Amino acid sequence: MSTKTKSPEVMLVNQQGEFIALKEKLQAHRDGDLHLAFSVQIVRYREGLYELLLQQRALHKYHSGGLWANTCCSHPTLGETLAVAAKRRLYEELAIHVEAVAQDIGQFIYKAKLDNDLYEHELDHVLVIEGDVQTIPGNPDEVMATQWQSLQTIEEALTAQPEIFCVWFPEVFNLVKSHLATKTNT
Repeated sequence: MSTKTKSPEVMLVNQQGEFIALKEKLQAHRDGDLHLAFSVQIVRYREGLYELLLQQRALHKYHSGGLWANTCCSHPTLGETLAVAAKRRLYEELAIHVEAVAQDIGQFIYKAKLDNDLYEHELDHVLVIEGDVQTIPGNPDEVMATQWQSLQTIEEALTAQPEIFCVWFPEVFNLVKSHLATKTNT
């Protein structure tokens, strides 16, 4: 009797986000197949400024190890809502529980060659959660560091050192920044 666990699958989608098929996650990244993903960004408002919770990916991750990104990223499972998937991954990656509702603020499609002969080709939904998380235990298999940063500090770092960020992060950041700008103007 085999005790081997099934490797995770991602949902392949077309440009409109319609489900096509399931495929083993690593193979989809080898083949560069378009698949459904989400990027969570936790934000807080502190001392008159918005700050974003960033994570530095663990060095041994299957791609983009050591690079900075939004709070967490992943892929929903078949039948799982993005909001449920976001909370699941926040716990798996950062060991935090968040009660606030994840707001889907937009999506984008990108394709990029990564390290380890992998490709990221995702229809990525950007989810914002507002909350001031104080304790972030983190899962060392997923994350090597976390930090709160102001929008201005992140913008300056993206200009001065873009290579320290994951390939998808600039687009996530721009959507989050635009979303927060509409909140402060209302």
